[in-house]
Amino acid sequence: MIFAAVWVCAVAAGLAMMVRYENAPGQAERTPPDWPASSRIPQPEGHPSLVLFAHPHCPCTRATMGELARIMAQCEGKLDALVVFFYPGSSATEWKQTALRREAASIPGIRVLDDKDGREARRFGAETSGQTMLYDASGHLLFSGGITASRGHSGDNAGRGAIVSLVNSGRAGCNSTPAFGCSLLDSKVTVDSGIKSGAIASCKFKP
Repeated sequence: MIFAAVWVCAVAAGLAMMVRYENAPGQAERTPPDWPASSRIPQPEGHPSLVLFAHPHCPCTRATMGELARIMAQCEGKLDALVVFFYPGSSATEWKQTALRREAASIPGIRVLDDKDGREARRFGAETSGQTMLYDASGHLLFSGGITASRGHSGDNAGRGAIVSLVNSGRAGCNSTPAFGCSLLDSKVTVDSGIKSGAIASCKFKP
């Protein structure tokens, strides 16, 4: 009986920590209110522009790609979209050639770009994989945040709804949401997307 009680308590504690982890947003910096003048990414003209920053090894961002595909389908050609993948300048070429990158490239209407050492991510204030910005045709920020409701979870969420509404009607109930994902620019430590020693850990990467 004592063993069973201890086991139940341990499982409950583990589940509680997993729920806390899944619902813990990533770090966020202030997103520039206008398309950064220093950016080397040319701003698309004629339509709103979506820019999504991603780490090619982040497991949390798989769900984000599914939500991005839904956004593109619901916006029906009214949106220019870029997925910008971080990579360390010292990494081998194959480091960035992942299934996540291939999935992004397979979404109709998406352009995939590389971001050496996260230079563009810093210009746009992105720190979390999956962080998404929407700018209008004049380069003014309309939305910044995540497009999943929690880490690695697909389904209806405020971020996706806001972007689709802004593109299709020019209005939305919110203009920012938390971004749920791994540290975008962290490439110096090993992957750890779980829970260790009773503490919630972040996804981290080593090239």
